[in-house]
Amino acid sequence: MLHAVCSTIRQAQDAIVVDLGYGHSPITTLELFHRLTEYARPDVEVIGIEIDPLRVQAAQSLEQPRLRFTRGGFEIPLTDERRPILIRAFNVLRQYEEASVQDAWRTMTERLAPSGYLVEGTCDELGRLSSWVSVRAGSDTPETFSISVQANAIELPSDIAPRLPKCLIHRNVAGERVHNFLQQFDSAWRSHAALIPFGARQRWIATVETLVSEGVPVLDSKQRWRLGEITVPWDVVRPST
Repeated sequence: MLHAVCSTIRQAQDAIVVDLGYGHSPITTLELFHRLTEYARPDVEVIGIEIDPLRVQAAQSLEQPRLRFTRGGFEIPLTDERRPILIRAFNVLRQYEEASVQDAWRTMTERLAPSGYLVEGTCDELGRLSSWVSVRAGSDTPETFSISVQANAIELPSDIAPRLPKCLIHRNVAGERVHNFLQQFDSAWRSHAALIPFGARQRWIATVETLVSEGVPVLDSKQRWRLGEITVPWDVVRPST
């Protein structure tokens, strides 16, 4: 996410970043604060938002200048008129019905600064499997879909299936674009089994290169592929209905 947002945060009038639904521990909010302060800009402000008042109360003992915690939900309640440049919402919508996802996106993106965006997705407990969509301010339709994995911890790229965002997790069935994409991904991965002795990173890079050669409009660069990432336009995986 740092790769995607640093330039946007640096150019923002108000560098406000929200970590929505940080869960029983505020560790993701703390990590986000430290990373953005070091790599984006030192005056970034990070706000952790949780619906559970006890979690908020516990986290408030960790507050420091430009890092705070407050209670709330998709409405992103801030105490002033400023708007966040980025909202990160991971493992939040997975507990909701698929039909409510677009309304939640719209509610959150309406709170963003004009150049801001929402990063919404799902990851496993150790962060080895992660996927997300990026939704621009004022929109309820993603621009991109991304996958990030620890390549040496997977058997197939489709191992990401249980960690797809809520908008896609029930769409991994025959006839849906995300299913077709993951099947094509698996096929390319299998075709490079000869690279196993050279490591999972080289195999992942070769796999993405094969997808590109097959016409998949991959948006990122080899620099990101080396990290076990891939980003494609939303239309590649967009649900059929």
